[in-house]
Amino acid sequence: MKWPATPGLGVAAMSYVVIDYLRHLSPVWHERLQPALWSLLALIAVIRVPFYKHWSSEFRAAIPFVASMIFMLSALLFEALSVRFVTAVLGLDWHRDTPPLPDTGQWLLLALNEKLPHPIVEILRARIIGLHHFLMLFMMLAFSVLFDSVKAPGLGIGARYMFTMAIGRLLRAITFLSTILPSARPWCATARFSVPGYPHRWAQKYYVPYASDANSIRQLLRMDIAYADTGGYPSEYQPDWGSMSFLIDFLRPTASEGSSWFGLLKKAGGGCNDLLYSGHMLVAVLTAMAWTEAYGGFSSALIWLLVAHSAQREIRERHHYTVDCIVAIYVGFLLWKMTGFIWPREDASRGRRLIKLEKIQGRLIQAAKDSDMEKVRELLQEVETGSQEISKSKGPSRAMLVLASAIIFSALTIVLLALTWTSDG
Repeated sequence: MKWPATPGLGVAAMSYVVIDYLRHLSPVWHERLQPALWSLLALIAVIRVPFYKHWSSEFRAAIPFVASMIFMLSALLFEALSVRFVTAVLGLDWHRDTPPLPDTGQWLLLALNEKLPHPIVEILRARIIGLHHFLMLFMMLAFSVLFDSVKAPGLGIGARYMFTMAIGRLLRAITFLSTILPSARPWCATARFSVPGYPHRWAQKYYVPYASDANSIRQLLRMDIAYADTGGYPSEYQPDWGSMSFLIDFLRPTASEGSSWFGLLKKAGGGCNDLLYSGHMLVAVLTAMAWTEAYGGFSSALIWLLVAHSAQREIRERHHYTVDCIVAIYVGFLLWKMTGFIWPREDASRGRRLIKLEKIQGRLIQAAKDSDMEKVRELLQEVETGSQEISKSKGPSRAMLVLASAIIFSALTIVLLALTWTSDG
């Protein structure tokens, strides 16, 4: 594990987590300290903008960053559609009546509650970190390029993070669409959704008649065709969604949910039936992977401890089965490694220096053989000058300052939206 030159970023990150946890210990101090910390971090970042030397590399990473953001938003939209479908297709009666799957991880945590000292159990139960914390920790990591804590470009690591997240979200949606699993919280769907109580006509035809009778399932396997007579299907609410009306059959809206298809999707949240694998843990693992690779040090070990704490709390509170968290951890790890070749964390100037060095290698060797140190220094200076042709250290131009301001404003807006939309974890 590499160690950072300065521990400032790690201290700021842990301070953010500690101050935010004050909402449970001392709400008054939390209301005072959290806005102060946010304002201080934003102010320091803005002050550092005129002294940042890598705006050209940020500019080159801007297009992949925007493309990755669009890709991620598209993946989240597909995931929201999928969440609503797997909740609605079987109806609320199925969610209420179907028992949770046996989960040995949940049993283990209950057993540990009886064996471990009470203070340790209380620490394991504590809501120390949530989804919005991991998002904020990554934003702090990306902004730390302004202080040379992380190698530029910051938009490059942001693009890689969102691109990897989008792939993970698409794989997750495909996975939980493939087989619908009952929730670890059977009451959840009734409390949060207004979908019809009875199954969709597809489920009534292909699932319901063969769901519990072993002889029916054996007959279905032998005939390899849905043979049961299900009769007629109840009529369902048909709102006017215009060009999006094709979604009605998938989302099964009700009159009480309004006339907007997008508003209906916003109510889906994280869903209620089990969504294999955990999206929460995917975000946590990607943040930890980015932090370890870009910054390292003792703070990255602490973040991995927070990932482990978050995983056991997801299982303990029955937001997910144990398998969801385990799969999310290794999928996040493998996806982050897979996308490493797309947006490497090294500054492009290093590659330019290597290319320039290869071009003058022969002359450099000859100068060394001739003991011409002046020539050696001249050639090395040529390498350094060539690597800085695009990004000189004289300070940013007016166009670069405009770009910098736009990037800072957009990134801060993303931070505020992320924290607002994920405030409930």
